[in-house]
Amino acid sequence: MSQRDAALDLLKWLALLSMVLDHLRYVGFPADWLYVPGRLAFPWFCLAMAANLARNGASSLPWRYLGWLLLFSAISEIPYRLFVPNPTTLNVMPTLVLGLWVARSWQTPTLQARCLAVAALLLAALCSSRLMFGFYGVLLPLAMLLVYRRPWYFVLLPGMVCVAANQWRVLYGAAWLGDTVAVWGLVACLIAPWLGLALLRQAGRFRPVPMRRWAYALYPGHFLILLAVRQVIA
Repeated sequence: MSQRDAALDLLKWLALLSMVLDHLRYVGFPADWLYVPGRLAFPWFCLAMAANLARNGASSLPWRYLGWLLLFSAISEIPYRLFVPNPTTLNVMPTLVLGLWVARSWQTPTLQARCLAVAALLLAALCSSRLMFGFYGVLLPLAMLLVYRRPWYFVLLPGMVCVAANQWRVLYGAAWLGDTVAVWGLVACLIAPWLGLALLRQAGRFRPVPMRRWAYALYPGHFLILLAVRQVIA
């Protein structure tokens, strides 16, 4: 693996760890503070997606990649609903599918591709209430792609998009009232893109296990494992 590949795999593993920590809140432990590191997971997955798109260039839309995401979106929905109490949205993968669709279509300078991007954004706007992280979550991979090779201060853009995707009105209101978790949750959303980019640029000396196609199964699998843990400790 190249140095850049190693850093990207490390980012994916850390995003997965952040997601698992976030979901531990639903197992039964009194650990609301895990919401804060959990805010890193989605933007880091979006950044990993943007990194792959930036490296591969403006080639054709990655239908195989989209196909895998769609397949595991469907597979993940049942364990997601079994684990999360009273979910109001779909699992996160449909948001990533639309985000990938928008980012790659926008990356390709053709009328057809731009029309596909607009169609995906319209679909995201119409289905925003059913998508995890909503309309702004669909925009986040594109925001990451736009700043991927730019100086660090441009990363404020995806940071703001990340805040908007995380129910910023609720977070801001709670933070204004002095809720510590909300305050640090806002901070985590703002700095998550910067932390991820810093990791990609500086962490090449690490050599984690490469994340290949088998890693798609980790998303529905972790719901089933945590569900089993909850049943044991209940």
